[in-house]
Amino acid sequence: MDLTKTDNNHNSLDALEKIEIDLLLQAIYSWCGYDYRNYSYNSIRRRVWNRVHAEKLTTISGLIEKVLHDSACLKRLISDFSINVTEMFRDPLFFKEFREKVVPILRTYPSIRIWHAGCSTGEEVFSMAMLLHEEGIYEKAKIYATDINSDVLKAAKSGVFSLENMRKYTNNYIASGGERSFSDYYQVTGDGVKFHSFLSKNIVFAQHNLVTDRSFNEFHVIFCRNVLIYFNKDLQQMVHNLFYESLSMLGFLGLGDKETISYTEKAECFENVSHGQKLYRKIR
Repeated sequence: MDLTKTDNNHNSLDALEKIEIDLLLQAIYSWCGYDYRNYSYNSIRRRVWNRVHAEKLTTISGLIEKVLHDSACLKRLISDFSINVTEMFRDPLFFKEFREKVVPILRTYPSIRIWHAGCSTGEEVFSMAMLLHEEGIYEKAKIYATDINSDVLKAAKSGVFSLENMRKYTNNYIASGGERSFSDYYQVTGDGVKFHSFLSKNIVFAQHNLVTDRSFNEFHVIFCRNVLIYFNKDLQQMVHNLFYESLSMLGFLGLGDKETISYTEKAECFENVSHGQKLYRKIR
């Protein structure tokens, strides 16, 4: 067997695949303005092939043709690209540190503006509302919850979540320093639970694209957790600049456990306020 020839064939196929994916992402951007060109290539590649197979196609080129002529297929692909993995009080120690290190400072402010960027279906947004309520500062807070995906925003706004997740969420809540009975915050409705409306009264849900949209306010706190890991280095840098511009001086930035402010252009403009969690404060 000629191994050199085999390797060359694989390289050619990989190069062709890259060309097709680049063409697909450019087509989506040109056609409807969604920009996935700087997302992590491996993450996008997996989702593209999953959609190719789901549509019963054989090539990415076939998918390009279909998304440009079939709006329902385009919507399905955009949904595939949306990362919707979340839970209430995710990484409980992060919320515990936020409660202990950040809330005492927020308590001194006359009003509080918080941005949950890439909020997905809203579990962490409602977690924040509960935490602020228990700390007695929710009345003076406004939470802006944004995502690129209009469908998940609609789900988030409903305040309805799966009943089967409540045991895990209850454990997370307790580990995060929760002070009440978690079940006091919701009522069971069929196979789901609906959180009480007072939790959402100070939440504004809106569509926002971190890749193409700019800052829309100045915030005391920005949470963007487990979103940046799906972007390449250039796009991560761009979004970090967006967050820097959007944070007030001495404002707080919360990232996911696999994300960091280190190695970015703005790294020296932040200090870590928690040795164990990705909580940073803008200092210059």
